[in-house]
Amino acid sequence: MDGSVLQPLVSMRGLRKSYGDLSVLKGVDLEMKPGERVVVIGPSGGGKSTLLRVLMGLEEIDAGTVVFDGRPYISRPAGAGATVIDTRLRRSIGMVFQHYTLFPHLSVLQNLVLAPCKVHGEHKAQAEERAKELLTRFGLGNKCGAYPAHLSGGQKQRVAIARALMLDPKLMLFDEVTSALDPELVGEVEQVMQQLARQSMPMMIVTHDMWFAKNIASRVIFCAGGVIVEDGPPEQVLGSPREQRTLEFIDQVFHIKQ
Repeated sequence: MDGSVLQPLVSMRGLRKSYGDLSVLKGVDLEMKPGERVVVIGPSGGGKSTLLRVLMGLEEIDAGTVVFDGRPYISRPAGAGATVIDTRLRRSIGMVFQHYTLFPHLSVLQNLVLAPCKVHGEHKAQAEERAKELLTRFGLGNKCGAYPAHLSGGQKQRVAIARALMLDPKLMLFDEVTSALDPELVGEVEQVMQQLARQSMPMMIVTHDMWFAKNIASRVIFCAGGVIVEDGPPEQVLGSPREQRTLEFIDQVFHIKQ
């Protein structure tokens, strides 16, 4: 087997992050292989979203290192004054947020072509052609000229995913992307993510939707109190968790949904 296949796509070591006196990540160690779909679950305030934001280079860290695709990406050596981030590597990571973050004054097509033209210097005509193909694939081929204000929540989120894919990321991060949607719109976003899963796109997904977690994850991580409490296949973590804290959380979530 090719040795590069065995190399982790992401390797985090000793990640620490605090907001004032509140310690949110307490020395997290985590590796993610190419092609994996890692779903991160856990209570609010447990560090899930912060983990994604650190990986996207949106948050300073207090200590630790992140290696991405075999190269040093994020670090803050002991005693260093600031977090060091390789911004070129950051361009290989796409992130979709809970609240879409589309530019309201731009059409759907303009939202998609802005970054590849500005960041990669791609010709506008070529970027528009790729954007239209993506939008058609996601059931939005007739929305190229529409503005975000005229889209449903599910449509906005699909546009946000398509926009992130325009930069050809090697890893996609999803932070509670369905939690702000009406229940009938959740499925259309999850279908797009399942489509990416079938194409072996590496993904790290924070969600409270246990059904979706079970169906898309190749691996589930339960994060609470700033540490990884449990890590394993979805059928094990969600079906027969080893840790009491995991069991209590899953039991509580399923009871809330009933």
